[in-house]
Amino acid sequence: MKFKELKTLPSAELKDKLTELRKELMKENAQIAIGTVPKNPRKVRNAKKTIAKIEMLLARPASKPVQQPASKVPSSQVNPKGVSSQK
Repeated sequence: MKFKELKTLPSAELKDKLTELRKELMKENAQIAIGTVPKNPRKVRNAKKTIAKIEMLLARPASKPVQQPASKVPSSQVNPKGVSSQK
């Protein structure tokens, strides 16, 4: 699943998708462990990547806080080395 598609989903649906993908990955890994060749080997890789994307989205805060601009020192109080000249 593409990242843009995942970003639009609400967190409840992301959690459902995450559990579904983990179950699917567990089944694929079990097949590999007993020696059966999976129908689509790329499916394991894609499932792992999608799980990582979903976990990253769930760990991210809902909205980014707005950063305050740094306070500027008037140019008359700054020496050429960038250190304040006030004592």
